[in-house]
Amino acid sequence: MKSISSLFQKGVRRDSAHRYLILALIYVLAFSVRLFSVLRFESVIHEFDPYFNYRSTIYLVENGFFKFLNWFDNMSWYPLGRVVGGTVFPGIMLTAGTLYFFLKKIVRITVHIKHVCVFMGPFFASNASLITYLFTKEVSKDYGAGLISAVMIAIVPGYISRSVAGSFDNECIAIFALILTYYLWLKAVNTGSMFYAASCALAYLYMVSSWGGYVFIMNLIPLHAFVLILVGRYSRRLYVSYTTLYILGTLLSMQVPFVGFQAVQSSEHLAGMGIFGLIQLVAAVKYVKSILGDKYFKLFLKILGFIAVSILVLFVAIGFATGYIAPWTGRFLSLLDPTYAKKYIPIIASVSEHQPTAWSSYFFDLQSLVFLYPVGLYYCFKNPSDSKIFLILYAVTSTYFTGVMVRLMLVLAPICVILGSMALSNMFKLFAYKIREYDEEIKNKNKNQANNKQNTKQKKKKKTEEKKIFNLGYIAATLMIALLTALFISYIFHSIWVTSEAYSSPSIVLAARGHDGNRIIFDDFREAYYWLRQNTAPDAKIMSWWDYGYQITAMANRTVLVDNNTWNNTHIGTVGKAMVKTENISAQVMEEHDVDYVLVLFGGLIGYSSDDINKYLWLVRIGGTVDPSIKEEDYLNSRKEFRVDSHGAPAFLNSMMYKLCFYRFWEVKTEGNRPSGYDRVRNTVMGNQNYELEAVEEAFTSEHWIVRIYKVLKKENRK
Repeated sequence: MKSISSLFQKGVRRDSAHRYLILALIYVLAFSVRLFSVLRFESVIHEFDPYFNYRSTIYLVENGFFKFLNWFDNMSWYPLGRVVGGTVFPGIMLTAGTLYFFLKKIVRITVHIKHVCVFMGPFFASNASLITYLFTKEVSKDYGAGLISAVMIAIVPGYISRSVAGSFDNECIAIFALILTYYLWLKAVNTGSMFYAASCALAYLYMVSSWGGYVFIMNLIPLHAFVLILVGRYSRRLYVSYTTLYILGTLLSMQVPFVGFQAVQSSEHLAGMGIFGLIQLVAAVKYVKSILGDKYFKLFLKILGFIAVSILVLFVAIGFATGYIAPWTGRFLSLLDPTYAKKYIPIIASVSEHQPTAWSSYFFDLQSLVFLYPVGLYYCFKNPSDSKIFLILYAVTSTYFTGVMVRLMLVLAPICVILGSMALSNMFKLFAYKIREYDEEIKNKNKNQANNKQNTKQKKKKKTEEKKIFNLGYIAATLMIALLTALFISYIFHSIWVTSEAYSSPSIVLAARGHDGNRIIFDDFREAYYWLRQNTAPDAKIMSWWDYGYQITAMANRTVLVDNNTWNNTHIGTVGKAMVKTENISAQVMEEHDVDYVLVLFGGLIGYSSDDINKYLWLVRIGGTVDPSIKEEDYLNSRKEFRVDSHGAPAFLNSMMYKLCFYRFWEVKTEGNRPSGYDRVRNTVMGNQNYELEAVEEAFTSEHWIVRIYKVLKKENRK
């Protein structure tokens, strides 16, 4: 117990090599815990967006940076195409390409670009552990808290979900850039160093080039500066830090083609500009106050305030009237108003990551941090500083945004780790100090008893009572340390279990357990994409829901009508219309867009719930944005139920999507005690049966019926 007391009371000394050894072990832990998917499957890219990033990285490596910026992708959004360089955040592609060049050209290691992309997430997660250590140490001035935070972020499920091996998505490097930016910002505020502020601007550039979420997150720094001014903590350090960061950061962020002048025109960036103007006013007022008397200073302050407010109102009014200041985007408004997307932009609301967060998700992705996070906030309020005020603002804003959108759990995880580690470190110190205090008291008592053997019985009785009191405190402190240790160990086991069961299986390769406990692999997606690649013409056009566009283009090398970029709501709505209307109307839409094949997902055979039937009402809502005749109530029965059996709405049972998904399914017996055509996802027998397709014919159905591909029957003059 003395060793525990010594560790948490004194911390790890600056001149000790133990700290660096522990950090090295944490670095390895962060990397290795994310390799479950590589161990369980071959090296595959996860999810949907990473496939576009992978395909873009290949183009960048093969053709160079400038050709990449001018790349026009004619295999997506047919017949419109896409200017990739101006519509993408290139950070992850540039990072992967740089690492590939370094390994192959400088280190001379033979490596495939795919493996660099697969291991990008674990590599940057390990780097994030080191930055989190520095961040926590900077705020708490406690090496112990820093080491605990490095361990916790290395395995926190909320971050592992986006940094596991194969998760080649923007967020896998953006969280590292986020923590680095905030660390350098606090370092600049604490020291007033222009060097740290300029370094923060460079980190901000990296973050801007990596993830669109920078818009929501980087408003936190202006908010921090504003609150510091508001509570009377303005200083020259703050002035130097914010002025340098804003000027350099804005100029650098404008170099990203996708951002450009949005950095000074869009409403999402106005907070930074406003605080920049405010901090100049505060500095001017401080200077004028030092040279004017109180009488003239008050008059000057009134005049300056009136002029500043008038200019601000005039600038904003002219900006919005002329269109120079762009309005808030739908994604930003959906964060401020959770009902906005469902009312006005259904395509945003249709994404599962944009749904409000369930209470269970907090415990699933954060576990014991849910309880430690408020304790860390208490310590921030107990002893506030410029850095701890930043933590409070980060915690409050990220908690709110996470409640609105489950995707932003990724942003909440780092601050929960930092506050949780501060709470653990402080509580360990507190109870270890109590134990040490008791040990010293016992030593002093033993010395006194040895020197005073002639004490009276009354004094001995009194000392015995005191010893009992000290024993009670000793036991309580020991139990609390044991409880905190158990909490930390349970966090480790929970994180590893979640990583193994929930975040290690790529969505493109499904896994399940059979009745005998053996693992069953469903490889229908790659089977279908391989079929498309080998059995269709190179210029074939594929129509599917936008979820699968990136995978079809990257793996099947075929042209798609829509993909996961979702930049054109009208085009996606047209595809939705083709899917929810009857076969003859759908045939007209497909003919207008030169569609050769239609791809749908169906999970009724094996119970795969993420199929197109379960997404059907979103197709209706989005399709209704281009065709007012498409109304959601028409696809619900008289009881306002969405059903696939004989009680389903006629408009649904006769729609193109229904027919493509359930075609010939009435011939299949899925369970021994159920009739043919039993849907294992909806737990009912399909309603519309024994129909024939006229506009398309079945071309391919994967082994487990998850992916079904139909060939469009062309008219004679269209072949």
